Amino acid sequence: MTFHSKRSLIKLAGWSTLAATAALVGCGKKEEPAPQAAAPAASPVAAAPAKPEPLKIAFAYVGPVGDGGWTFAHDNGRKAVEKEFGDKVVTTFVEKVPEAADAERVFRDMVGQGNKLIFGTTFGYMEPMLKVAADAKDVKFEHATGYKQAENMRTYDSRTYEGAYMAGIIAGAMTKSNTLGVVGSIPIPEVIRNINSFTMGAQSVNPKIKTKVVWVNEWFNPPKETEAAQSLLNGGADVLFQNTDSSAVLQTAGKAKKYAFGWDSDMSAYSPEAHLASAVINWGPYYIKATKDALEGTWKGNEASWWGVKEGTIDIVSISDKVPADIKAKVETVKAGLKDGSFAIWKGPIVGQDGKEILAKDVVADDKFLGGIKFYVKGVEGKVPGDK
Repeated sequence: MTFHSKRSLIKLAGWSTLAATAALVGCGKKEEPAPQAAAPAASPVAAAPAKPEPLKIAFAYVGPVGDGGWTFAHDNGRKAVEKEFGDKVVTTFVEKVPEAADAERVFRDMVGQGNKLIFGTTFGYMEPMLKVAADAKDVKFEHATGYKQAENMRTYDSRTYEGAYMAGIIAGAMTKSNTLGVVGSIPIPEVIRNINSFTMGAQSVNPKIKTKVVWVNEWFNPPKETEAAQSLLNGGADVLFQNTDSSAVLQTAGKAKKYAFGWDSDMSAYSPEAHLASAVINWGPYYIKATKDALEGTWKGNEASWWGVKEGTIDIVSISDKVPADIKAKVETVKAGLKDGSFAIWKGPIVGQDGKEILAKDVVADDKFLGGIKFYVKGVEGKVPGDK
């Protein structure tokens, strides 16, 4: 058999095998695809937790937010809260709320609008706030400069007398007449304490200092403040201080080419030539703490806070270049001492206007004593209104 014949037979055999295999496959059962595993049941999507409602906070102001002083400082504190907590809070304010029966209506309206934390920012709101707090137990109330608390109401204050003392150091060095003038608002212990502290600060660098006071019996009344300031200048004062809320005293001093201070806020822009420094309040730290307490459920009533240089609430800023370097250094030393507790302003011996000793040598006044000051220290002229 030739080679070609053998190859043909082998090829034929191969085709026969392939045909047989094909026939078997064609007659057999078709292969079914393997059943697919059932897809796992979809888990129900968990609903996102509901976002908590923001804490509604309201502020009642005794003056306009643009007063440049007391109310302006409080409103800066409100803005600090917004910046700190973002959408966790919603804040509102009502300005120019009188210290009278109308304050109660404002507080009740704030409660009705759903506010759960309410700040009343002046002494005269104390009784109206107490009354509303008694009827709105689910609302937290904060009262500035007061002394009465309740289960859902507490008080807060700033040690403004620390700023007054530091301003006094500067005033004592800058006066040429040795006569200082103070425009007083309302004769309550807070204001009398500031007048005394200012005088004591001045006397610490200039024992010849005497202080004249004119009362306007209002917190914010620029025309009255202007008139009082001019009266003090006419009486020989060449450096003015104030415990009122506007920049009128500083501007009056500027027009007379005399010196004065900013109060509660930095007032340097109102009369740069007259401005010696500003004793300021930073309410932000306390307002942030109070809001944090409310948000975290740690807020408690029947408490009182009184913050100063130590807590970052009181400072003296924008000290003029006209102030001598040694006086600036003394102010910084006092500030450091107030911060670390090594210096006390109200430390004996301190003598009253009548020459009698008020605090014995080395005795440091406690907060109860400071809260009840209704007298002038030696060097302050005139009588405390209402003092018999």
